[in-house]
Amino acid sequence: MKRQAVTLEAIAERPNLELACWKAARGRQSSPAVARFLADRTQQLDALAAAIVDERAPDGRASRFVIHDPKRRVIHAACFADRVLHHAIFNVVEARFETMLLDSSFACRPGKGVHRAVLAVQRSLQRWPWFVQVDVDGYFPSIRHDLLMALLRRRFKGAGFLALLQRILDCGATAGPGRGLPIGTLASQHFANAFLDGADRFILDQAGVGGHVRYMDDLLWGCESRAVAEASLAGLEAFLRDACGLRLKPRRRIARSSEGARYCGFRVRQGVVLPGPRKMARFRAAVARIEAARTAGWASEADCQRAWDGSLATLSGCESGGFRRRVLAGFGYSLEPGCPSN
Repeated sequence: MKRQAVTLEAIAERPNLELACWKAARGRQSSPAVARFLADRTQQLDALAAAIVDERAPDGRASRFVIHDPKRRVIHAACFADRVLHHAIFNVVEARFETMLLDSSFACRPGKGVHRAVLAVQRSLQRWPWFVQVDVDGYFPSIRHDLLMALLRRRFKGAGFLALLQRILDCGATAGPGRGLPIGTLASQHFANAFLDGADRFILDQAGVGGHVRYMDDLLWGCESRAVAEASLAGLEAFLRDACGLRLKPRRRIARSSEGARYCGFRVRQGVVLPGPRKMARFRAAVARIEAARTAGWASEADCQRAWDGSLATLSGCESGGFRRRVLAGFGYSLEPGCPSN
């Protein structure tokens, strides 16, 4: 594949930076840091353009916080200037990153996403009698920068651009020099997606294998027999170790497709997609909060309706009518059986 030539001047062009600023600010205009940047946008973008061309970008500042959703994750939020920089870069190169990936990779991609990944898993369960499901142990902290940069050099050229990518990696190293990507940045999403593309292709090169689905580092694929499943899993484990410096989590699943799989918070069966335990717990908690606010008079009916619409989004993409009826019955409501279940 011919490498794409990228210049720093192309990234620093004013129309590109204006578009990147709009993308980075979307939905965040009320943030003090974003508001300060936008209030002085012309000078801020001039300074960012100069930093890009003079090879001083990125700034490298980031705030760090922890979430539990449900497992503990450390999130790094880049400063707003660096978020604009990331968008400016991917305005130019996102199309090439897209061509690096198989259609069966669904995370953080236009026209893809969780719900399409779940439907692809269901199709795999319908088509193949066995499946394998694995995910990578500590994926983002385990990514080696030297291997990632080698991959990027095979796809892009331009000394200044590649040096910029290296500086972004250096600023974001989360597991010591030369290793780890920060969770929470646009660049990390694209880098992490690209890093496992070789593993996707390795899986599909195995005889008797198909129905591959990947959502970031959560992989599932179908197999014609248990023997094929075991062989493909062993092969992938060796490939990840030798080519990527990664290892799988100890919990790997090989099962008949008729047993179904849990994927991205859903219980996926051959004939139906149901909400997983975490989604059901979130819905119950949301309904409880809405009812508490309504009965105490803390929220208007309009506020409660908006909150109710948000709680229903938790169950989007799956059959949930019976579950919702049971939850609402506990609060003295009823949902007609004929109502839509999605």
